[in-house]
Amino acid sequence: MSKLRIGFLSTAGIGRKNWKSILNSGNCVVSAVASRDAQKSHEFIRECQGQHAFEHVPIALGSYDALIASPEVDAVYIPLPTGLRKQYVIRAAAAGKHVLCEKPCGTNVAELEEILTACRKHSVQFMDGVMFMHSPRLPRVREILDDGKSVGQIRRIASAFSFYPGEEFFRTNIRANGALEPAGSLGDLGWYCIRFTLWALHWQMPESVVGKILSQSENLPGHPPSPAEFAATLYYPGGMTAEFYCSFRAAIQQWVYVSGQNGRLRVPDFVHPFDTYEPRFELNETMITVASDAKCPPGTNPAEFGHASAQDTHMWRNFAEQIFSGRLNEEWPMWSLKTQNVLDACLESAKQNAPVKLSR
Repeated sequence: MSKLRIGFLSTAGIGRKNWKSILNSGNCVVSAVASRDAQKSHEFIRECQGQHAFEHVPIALGSYDALIASPEVDAVYIPLPTGLRKQYVIRAAAAGKHVLCEKPCGTNVAELEEILTACRKHSVQFMDGVMFMHSPRLPRVREILDDGKSVGQIRRIASAFSFYPGEEFFRTNIRANGALEPAGSLGDLGWYCIRFTLWALHWQMPESVVGKILSQSENLPGHPPSPAEFAATLYYPGGMTAEFYCSFRAAIQQWVYVSGQNGRLRVPDFVHPFDTYEPRFELNETMITVASDAKCPPGTNPAEFGHASAQDTHMWRNFAEQIFSGRLNEEWPMWSLKTQNVLDACLESAKQNAPVKLSR
């Protein structure tokens, strides 16, 4: 069977999780890894192959441009800092490479529109790396939200995604560097909260938003700060509202509540399932399990990434299947653009200390 050849544009740590997912997808392989230092590429490949080995060892490259130009690469995975992504996505698209990009996909809407225009121009697929969009749990949640009875008309969505990485994070991590990650926790964590809300509401955009930066990272030498804690409320027609909280200052949490006129739905782990083999959610105090063909092997952490039925593996499998179909999926770029639009409006509201309206 043909397999999509993925090139890693950077040796960022999140790539280690995706390496295993690609291996277990059944229709993808990692064919190359690039860093600005070829030795780092070699070391990254050696470590990843030592844990999860592809039949053919990926090639190690010493520049991003070399990977983009490589005839051994069909699609590029880009986990670079947000402030650096645009130029490489556009170069990859011009080279005919499909793109799976970490989020947020651009520093603002205008930048993302440039990216998506380049991908359309060169007929390459674009998708962001929001893994829960490919979870087998989501279709079941969709079915319940749309049945008109279990939850009924949605009146309120509330979500939170946070973790506290320790104080050293704010002095050294790029997510605390406003030059590379201008949206900080809003981009890194709030993107997921916004995405779930838009998905639950069939991609309906809010009329207006109110955002608030609750705290910022330390001002690293020579770099602007970025939001460390952020909260926002999205206002919809008819009085429906959605709120979220994202933070590098609070203990780990990743929940969402959907409140309707008839009932309520709760997902306590909407980003990373506590059980990736059989994810669950709660409907009106009844826990619902979404069964899969795979069972968690004895002694295995049920929250592990990258096994054959995990949501991150489904993401790569879906990406490859779409490309092999010969048709571009226009919904995936739309998801990213609408999420970026709401994110930008939230950040602008926080800067202006005033509500910001969104175009319909």
